Amino acid sequence: MPSSSAPAGLQVQIFGFEGDQATRAAIRFFKERRITIHLVDVRRKPIAAGELRRFVERLGAPALADREGKAWREAGLGYLTMTDTELAERLLADTRLLRLPLVRFGNAVSAGRAEGTWKEWLSARA
Repeated sequence: MPSSSAPAGLQVQIFGFEGDQATRAAIRFFKERRITIHLVDVRRKPIAAGELRRFVERLGAPALADREGKAWREAGLGYLTMTDTELAERLLADTRLLRLPLVRFGNAVSAGRAEGTWKEWLSARA
């Protein structure tokens, strides 16, 4: 059950796109908990290189890659062996390869639909 009030000033930044089911789920999750949301639609404004590096440093490039997605298969990447740096460069060049949403809450980050992680973040700040 959502808490009736969230601690003041909590914000989350969500990188995704509006038509994506996982991104919509993340938006709904934080809205239900009255957390301020800043959505960056990666189709309109690609993720900045420095921002993507922040996710790569904390989670590793493999955690950010949507290896099950259509774009990954169409690019024929399933058969390539890449270093984390090479993979990060691919992800930056083609945001369709990202496992969305990418969520940043202060210094904490997550990739994909990670409601358990998001709940931990909020309970730690409560």
